[in-house]
Amino acid sequence: MSERNRLFEINLDEASVAPASANVEHDRRIALFDLKESNSFAVQGEDRGPYVLLLGMSEGRLVLDVSDEARDRIILHQAPLGALRKIVKDYALICESYNAAIRDAPPSRIEALDMGRRGLHNEAAEVLQELLSSHFTIDNETARRLFTLVCALHVRG
Repeated sequence: MSERNRLFEINLDEASVAPASANVEHDRRIALFDLKESNSFAVQGEDRGPYVLLLGMSEGRLVLDVSDEARDRIILHQAPLGALRKIVKDYALICESYNAAIRDAPPSRIEALDMGRRGLHNEAAEVLQELLSSHFTIDNETARRLFTLVCALHVRG
């Protein structure tokens, strides 16, 4: 990973953050921490990184407000979430089932739900990468973590 093609700061637009359950809030904090520790993020046609990302929602669209270290805006991109809407809902449901199962379900049920959750997370990362590919280049792990944040913005806890 280039030192320039990365996010050095990630913020969520507080006006966009949905009320969240403790589990969703925990996932949000972990995703933010992991993203800050390791990510691959490039703005196509630009070499002004590392970047600052403000992630939010506006009128059902994902908003990525990307700036350079001096806080000069590079791009304000709004992506339609139609392609992700069903995956976000399915992911929220499977996460709820997984979190409930942890308390008292047999290990085989927990493992099955975890595999489904991971598979759906991977699918969502691929869809998100494609959705953003016209303006950004992100790796799979960065897309996975960004999807977790999209869920934090989108899903009501």
